[in-house]
Amino acid sequence: MSVAFMKEESAETAAETVLPDRPISAHPNFVTETGLKALELQFSSARDALEAASAIEDINERRRQSAGPARDLRYFSERLRTAQPMLAPPSNNVVAFGSRVSYSRDDGREQTYRIVGEDEADPRAGTISYVSPVARALTGKAIGDVVSVGNQELEILTIS
Repeated sequence: MSVAFMKEESAETAAETVLPDRPISAHPNFVTETGLKALELQFSSARDALEAASAIEDINERRRQSAGPARDLRYFSERLRTAQPMLAPPSNNVVAFGSRVSYSRDDGREQTYRIVGEDEADPRAGTISYVSPVARALTGKAIGDVVSVGNQELEILTIS
């Protein structure tokens, strides 16, 4: 058969099938119980998506459809391997990993966040990573303490 009739992968298609790995944080992979379950669910979803993509007959399309799930599977596999589940804080006397903390800002706004692992952090959902500047400033502090973050001062109102 002539090479002219062979289906060859273009450079563009090849580039679509090799995605760079998702960056892995250098910080310890602390997780809450909820965060660990979420990682397990995301791992399972990535595995299911990869299995579904593997059933595609067209090789180029299979490679395109497999690239994202394969990358996610590698990422979540590593995050599960390195996960360090953390127990709930023993008391509400000081802010710690897993605490829900309310504070007021200089401008009078009050905010409440739970301090969680990096993969489960979602400020819109009320969670922030333990390595965020706000969480780092609040950790170890008690109700009534004032901390500086950037050019703002935050006063801790409640810890739960």
